Amino acid sequence: MFFIISKLLSFCITPIIWVIVLLFLALFSKNKSRKKIFLIASFATLLLFSNSFILDRAMYVWEIPATPTEKLGKYDVGIVLGGMTDYNEQLKRVQFLRSSDRLFQAIALYKKGIIKKILISGGSGSILHPDILEAALLKKYLINIGLPDSVILMEDKSKNTYQNAVFSKPILQKSAPNGNYLLITSGFHMRRALACFKKQGIPVSPYSTDLYSGPMKWEFDYLFVPDATALNNWNVFLHEMIGCITYKIIRYD
Repeated sequence: MFFIISKLLSFCITPIIWVIVLLFLALFSKNKSRKKIFLIASFATLLLFSNSFILDRAMYVWEIPATPTEKLGKYDVGIVLGGMTDYNEQLKRVQFLRSSDRLFQAIALYKKGIIKKILISGGSGSILHPDILEAALLKKYLINIGLPDSVILMEDKSKNTYQNAVFSKPILQKSAPNGNYLLITSGFHMRRALACFKKQGIPVSPYSTDLYSGPMKWEFDYLFVPDATALNNWNVFLHEMIGCITYKIIRYD
């Protein structure tokens, strides 16, 4: 039930939905003053959430900064959290999303000898296709590109970050008890992930990937020109905010 509710909530907190609702309210409002207010509100909402500068600064405050590779130690397991793929049923293959940087960074860290093993944590993120398990697909992918089966650990039951930590714990305890663990996930997601693993008593070091924020820029288009990408990326930020608040309420972290 929690999984389904989270999907519905994600739809409700989408800024473009707010814009559409406000436009509909303006369209069907019979009061001219109220109609004007709804139109102005929809326009202001669109401008606000399509501004790259505002999004960048919000993400800059929230994201856990990336750790330079040269400052890393050695780790027994790199824990890669899922939520980075779609499965194309027609082509029968996995398709990578932006957050797949998590996996590609883990591969690079393994090749450099920084992590000895890779634990992929992620079950099905689909309500309609619960049998498509992300961890299994990604393990197959890693083997196909040449990584040994012996260095790939898999947790394929989790549906959220809390379960990532819960179901990864026994695997870590069996594979590398009292080991050094590197948690690999997106910068915007790292706060919630760290809290969940801490809650389960799993000491991890953060390794943030696919950062949305960057150095301050004073370019005209960055500061003032509406950007559809920014509008879409606010979904990521707001979803994470709601996720963190929800986890605090139900004491997942």
